Amino acid sequence: MIRIIIGIIIGVALATSMAQADDKVNTVTPQEFVSSVAAVPGKVSEHLKTEWTDIKAYQAASWADAKAQNQRNWEWLKGLFNTTKSTN
Repeated sequence: MIRIIIGIIIGVALATSMAQADDKVNTVTPQEFVSSVAAVPGKVSEHLKTEWTDIKAYQAASWADAKAQNQRNWEWLKGLFNTTKSTN
């Protein structure tokens, strides 16, 4: 039993040391930092534009569905009060 526990501990230690060895340090130069910070307003602007068009498309579809549902509800309600009976 002790051998199994020791084997598990050694296995975990080897796995974590291998995971740490794969990590690479990414360095950022000042020029890269400045260019990435300068690109933020353009990225935000493009994101907001695409969100705006997505929202408009969703609302148009949603409002069309609501209009169709409203029409079906009115037809059902009118049908409740329809007292004329047709004879075949």
